[in-house]
Amino acid sequence: MRWLFVNPLRPFVLLAGGASMLLSVAMLVPSLYMLQVFDRVFASRSMPTLAMLSVLAAGALVFAYWMDVARAKALASAGDTLQRALSPSVLEQSLRHAAARPDFTTSRLGDVGKLSSFLGGSGVRALFDAPWLPIYLLVISLMHPLLGVAAALGALALGVLAVVTERLTRAPTETTSRRAREVSLEAERFTRHAEVLAAMGMTSGAVAAWTTRNEHLQDARTALGRSAARLAAAARIARQAVQLIVLALGAWLVVDSNASPGIMVAATILLGRALQPVEHLIGGWKQLIDARAAWRRLAADDASAAQAPRLALPAPTGRLALERVVFAADPQRPAQIKNVSLALDAGTSLGLVGASGSGKSTLLKLVLGLRAPQGGAVRLDGADVGQWEPGALGRHVGYLPQDVSLLSGTVAQNIARLGPIDDEAVVAAAKLAGAHETIVRLPEGYETRVGENGCRLSGGQAQRIAFARALYGEPKLVVLDEPDAHLDADGQDALKIALMALKARGATVIVAGHRAGLMAQMDRIAVLNDGALQNFGTPAEVLRKGAPVRVLPKHTADTTRQVAA
Repeated sequence: MRWLFVNPLRPFVLLAGGASMLLSVAMLVPSLYMLQVFDRVFASRSMPTLAMLSVLAAGALVFAYWMDVARAKALASAGDTLQRALSPSVLEQSLRHAAARPDFTTSRLGDVGKLSSFLGGSGVRALFDAPWLPIYLLVISLMHPLLGVAAALGALALGVLAVVTERLTRAPTETTSRRAREVSLEAERFTRHAEVLAAMGMTSGAVAAWTTRNEHLQDARTALGRSAARLAAAARIARQAVQLIVLALGAWLVVDSNASPGIMVAATILLGRALQPVEHLIGGWKQLIDARAAWRRLAADDASAAQAPRLALPAPTGRLALERVVFAADPQRPAQIKNVSLALDAGTSLGLVGASGSGKSTLLKLVLGLRAPQGGAVRLDGADVGQWEPGALGRHVGYLPQDVSLLSGTVAQNIARLGPIDDEAVVAAAKLAGAHETIVRLPEGYETRVGENGCRLSGGQAQRIAFARALYGEPKLVVLDEPDAHLDADGQDALKIALMALKARGATVIVAGHRAGLMAQMDRIAVLNDGALQNFGTPAEVLRKGAPVRVLPKHTADTTRQVAA
């Protein structure tokens, strides 16, 4: 458990270790007290001696109590420190992983919680107590060597049982934990799509599919629980058996006049105290394995996210170039983006068209740096977008995805991207997006809470507010994926006005869409077909090359010709 000694936890762990040492020394006193009572008090019948010994024993127990409390507080502080130190960075890494990998669904915050709970549980206290087992065995040996040998053999037997427990339960425990995460995540996915499931009568099928996986999980948990229960019971019986053997051996030594009754009783009590942590370790081995697996997952994520500090690049002007870009989400399947090359000067607008599944959204995510190409490069002002710190690049980028779900918070907080709110900039972005009039009609205007547990907005309202968020801070690169999907006629007119304003401001704009009116005002049009760039040029040039009907319908071509003329 080397993770216990990482820098943030080391002071608390060392304090807990010191308290455990003093606690272990203090817990020697009760057995020594019994030894003195049997060997001195009974022999001398001295009440003052009994009183003095009792006072000393009571003092030792009070001291042990405070050491136990100190250890518990140190470990609780370690758990709190772990939560505060890891949770923000773990959440950030999880969000970055989820942005880069569509199939990433596991949150590591649960792993942080497991480690924190482990630090407050009995398993970690057993880890601190177990190293003092040799000291107890040494004291027993000093009482009588034969008792020491018997105690050592009993401790060795429990140690072997602990190793067997680890070997038998490690793989099933890790498998069960993985299945539990998968079942939980599947329930979360079904919950997010509850309206779709209910509308199309799919709820029963979803529940049945989840129930099947959950039953497999429960079967695995039951089998693991039975195995763990048998091993824990074996540990308890083994400890009692060892104590009985030592007690019987001590009684034989007393009868044979090789030891006093006090030694027999004291050695038995001391051995019980010594073996108790080992028993607890065996009984709580699942928690130990879970904590170790959680730390390994966090360490693996940390190692994959570790990067050398990057030089801060100057603010971009918006010049964009794609150089023979190739991308495949799964190396075993055909590439989704195939050798795409194009270049846009700063302030140029690009319309991206293509049939559904042609790779438009994937290409937009490559432009934003949300995906890393396997071949080629995406360059912003000549620098590969992968060279930018994600947070630094994001300040110069506006993005409106197809899914415009707003985050929990006020309208103003959403537009300000959950950062410090610049009132003038928020209103300016809302007006540019044509959302200001919509927002002021909400119950509390810009202070209306939206998102989870907030005001329910229509698709058009949410899209306008999300568009305002994309325009906040006057970004130099604006990427819009189907921005008019939920807009009415007024919303589409406002979108066109906003695009003209962005062009006048010198922003580079990329719009994925289908509607003729929107595509007609773009400076360039790129036609994607099965991930490959089929056509690229001005609207008139693309039409002369013969855009597929499914990409630019006839009415689109007519409108585009009129605009080009």
